[in-house]
Amino acid sequence: MIKDMITIPQISGPLRSFMIKVPEEISHASGISIMGKKIKSLVFTTDICIIRNVNADAIIAVYPFTPQPVITQAIMNAADIPVFAGVGGGLTQGKRVVNLSMHAEFQGAMGVVVNAPTSNEVVRQIYETIDIPVVVTVISEHEDIESRLEAGAKIFNVSAASKTPAVVREIRKRHPDIPIIATGGPTADSINETIDAGANAITWTPPTNGEIFKDIMNAYREGRPHP
Repeated sequence: MIKDMITIPQISGPLRSFMIKVPEEISHASGISIMGKKIKSLVFTTDICIIRNVNADAIIAVYPFTPQPVITQAIMNAADIPVFAGVGGGLTQGKRVVNLSMHAEFQGAMGVVVNAPTSNEVVRQIYETIDIPVVVTVISEHEDIESRLEAGAKIFNVSAASKTPAVVREIRKRHPDIPIIATGGPTADSINETIDAGANAITWTPPTNGEIFKDIMNAYREGRPHP
């Protein structure tokens, strides 16, 4: 009864009060405790402005180019929340992925994320080299989850578009305790469905700088104050 009556104090500065907020539905997820920190929401971005102005628990910094330590370092320097760093596994393969993983750990990443094409041998080498979790991306219900676990995967990152809830549900049925991060989709219903399927944490794609600026500039043009 007393716990139900407790409210969380909110403190914000007048300038930093304008920020991006993740959907409230994500708070219903159980979360994943990593190195003593509970992670429920991860924002999918490499934009430093977004990273500095979002209330998510963590950043998932993956991008469609060859991973470069200088990019990871820039993100780590800017972020005031944990970062899960993309280290390749698609275009970038082999020993380079292992080296990038070790470098990401040295820079302070909370975990490394490898793409779906990454071989189990590379996953195993990463697992044997670093002390932070190896997050393996799953894009299909046909993924051999058991071999990924044997190779050293500690967390699955399910990104299967509209099939994501079904893939999460299948993994959860076979492995009740494995941590699962999953894309939540664009709506409250899709986020809730993904959580109900068994996802412990949700990745969310924020609006771009351009989209946010559009609303602000429209307000200015109409003589209204900053939103």
